[in-house]
Parts: sequence; structure tokens; C-alpha cells
Amino acid sequence: MNVYVLQTAKQLAERGVEVEIFTRATSSEDAPVHEAAPGVLVRHVQAGPFEGLDKRDLPTQLCAFAAGVFREEARHAPGYYGLVHSHYWLSGQVGWLTRDRWKVPLVHTAHTLAAVKNASLADGDTPEPPAREIGERQVVAEADRMVANTAEEAEQLATLYGADPAQLDVVAPGADLTRYMPGDRSAARTALGIAPHEHVVTFVGRIQPLKAPDVLLRAAADIIGRSGSTVGSNSGGSNTVGSNLRILVVGGPSGTGLQRPDSLIELARDLGISTQVTFLPPQSADRLVQVYRASDLVAVPSYSESFGLVAIEAQACGTPVVAADVGGLGVAVRDNETGLLVSGHRTADWAGAIETLLADRDRLDQLSVGAARHAENFSWARTADGLLESYRRAGIQFIDDGPAELLPRRPRGLQRRRRTGGVRV
Repeated sequence: MNVYVLQTAKQLAERGVEVEIFTRATSSEDAPVHEAAPGVLVRHVQAGPFEGLDKRDLPTQLCAFAAGVFREEARHAPGYYGLVHSHYWLSGQVGWLTRDRWKVPLVHTAHTLAAVKNASLADGDTPEPPAREIGERQVVAEADRMVANTAEEAEQLATLYGADPAQLDVVAPGADLTRYMPGDRSAARTALGIAPHEHVVTFVGRIQPLKAPDVLLRAAADIIGRSGSTVGSNSGGSNTVGSNLRILVVGGPSGTGLQRPDSLIELARDLGISTQVTFLPPQSADRLVQVYRASDLVAVPSYSESFGLVAIEAQACGTPVVAADVGGLGVAVRDNETGLLVSGHRTADWAGAIETLLADRDRLDQLSVGAARHAENFSWARTADGLLESYRRAGIQFIDDGPAELLPRRPRGLQRRRRTGGVRV
């Protein structure tokens, strides 16, 4: 979600839309205001302790956060903000209040939905609390427009939350296609210390039951356990996939995963595959490009995904994806064209899908070409265009749409052709 907000804000600013992002300060070193890009300001609002605030306690800080937003707006003349775009249900609660106070449209993007997540929980995972679903329903009822990542999410908003279909816009997220692109696989492996002969399958994401990295480890153990038997390869001779398998896990514990932050490391040890699993902390975007390029496959075994940006980023780098056939992953990945979609989370099914692809280099190469081509359909520029159209449907008229009244200029003296309100996080 952080990537989504920042990338779309930059794209909107390039189109002349001034954006201010309000987010909760999480460090005493956070500057009150930071210019993330020309036309994009990030405002850090003090609401609760800087560190150590559990996700479940965030609702207790809604009043403090809203107060910080209102105080900033009060420094300016009425009409300073033209639209509020809230992301996630907590921000939606504040967006709802600001919409009423400022008399501007509210556009909301949920990103994830409690009812959907609770319907597909991993074994032993903790369900989202009823308070969240109640809060989500309130925001859906109040928003002037809702932005869904996929048509499936739009249907879920309508059927599970009672959203008016006429107020729903489907706008797919994107990837930074100027950064995520095919490149030198050998150089990427050298940078990461990966041997040329290894079959690399990578997981990128938060370490928590919802994202199901354990599914990949169990599948890997199944493949490695059968490494004594050879798997035919059309490159000539035979190929022992399991003995050359390398699993990369990139990310850190989050959400309910914080309850047992070392659980995945312990699982790898218990499965007897620790020597073939490499754990890396969250990586910078530039480093992540190297991770994708170095991989033969990227696995996205989540139990629930509204879209799956990792799948698009990986494919943009020419890396096929094996993904669970859930949520927006059916849009992000084209089955048998850019990777494989796996129904369910059975170890045998995941092991079979991964092993079959790794044993067939020619097929992997074909999927790689298809993956890069498919990813070209998902750019942040296209996402921003969709958001602008949603803003228009919410009632915002931009200067170059026609004879609209000029909005007040800001004290900073920024000369822009059009302006609308800030993105709220």
C-alpha cells in the first residue's frame, strides 16, 4: 500500500495535481513535512507512540490523527483541499470526517477487506476483529466513490459490503516499469551470491500466515526429499531439481507473524532444508530488481490478495510467477502464459507446479517472455489515469477539462494548471 500511495502521488503530481500525504509519524526523527517529489508533500502526524504500537491498537489513535489533519487544514483558507483519497479502512474513517468538514468528495481504496480475509484464513491465523469490518462498512457507505483493484474486488464490495455498483471504479495497480525490467540474470546472481546452476524460487513479502510462505517451504521440502529421482529435462540428459533447489525468502515478520517472528526459520530447520533456504530482510527497490532477475520463479502462495504487486514486479523483470488462484492474482498472472495459478494450498500441488517448470527450461523461457509482455499493461501512469477518471466521477473538474473556475493558488507559489486535494494515508 505504501508503494501504491507514493507511486500514484508522483504520477498525479506530474499531471499537475498537487498531492499531500498524511501519515502517522513512526519515529521521532520524522520531519513534520517532507517533499517526496515535486508537487508531493508527506506530512507526518503525531498520533500515539512513535514505535511499538500494535496494529490492533491503531484505531485508538484515530482521534489524534484526525486532529492533526484538521489542524493543518485550518492553517489555510477554505477550499485549500479539493478532494480526499483515503487508503485502508483506518484512513477511511478520518477521510469520512474530513469529507463532511471540508465539503469535498471522498474517494476510498480499501486495499484489503476483513470479510474477504476472514473467509480464507490460514490454519491458526487470527481473524480480523469485528470492529474492522464495522468500520469498513461505514466507510463504504460514506465514500462518494470506491476504487477497487480488480473486478472481483468490486463484486466483493457490492455483495459483502453493500456498495453501490454505480459508485465503484476498477483501477488496477501498477509497477515502476522504468525500474522493473528484464536484465542480466548472471550479474544479478553474482550480486546476490547465488550459484549459476541453482534453481531459485523466491518469496517476497511480509512474513505472516496470510502470505503463506510456509506453503513454499513445504513444497520445497517435498521436492528436495525426492531429489534422488531424476526429472527429465529437454535440454538433454536428466536434471535433479531438488538437489540444486535454492529458496529465497525476502521480507520481515508483520501482522500476526510478529507473534512468532522466527517461525519460518524454525520450519525450514524442522523440514531439514535450512541449507537450501536463504532468508533476506526487506530489500530496497533497486536490490529487489536483482532478486527478481536472479530468480527462476517467484512464488505468491497467499490465502488472500486484492491484487499482488509482487507478481507484476517479478513478471516485469521477466520472471514467471507461480501464484495461488485467489483474489486479484488471477488478473496479475495469466495461467500458462506468464506463470501458473495453483488452486488451493496443498503441498503436493505446489511441489508439482514448481518442479514441473524448473525441469523445463524452454517452457520457463517462454513464460518469461509472456511475463514481461503482460506486465507492460500495468504501469503507475495507467493507474494514475484511472484515478483521475474516478476523481472526475466524484465531481472534480480540472482546469483543462473545460471552462472550470480556477482554484485558489497555494502560498508556496506553485504554478500548476490544475489542483485537487491530497491523498490521505
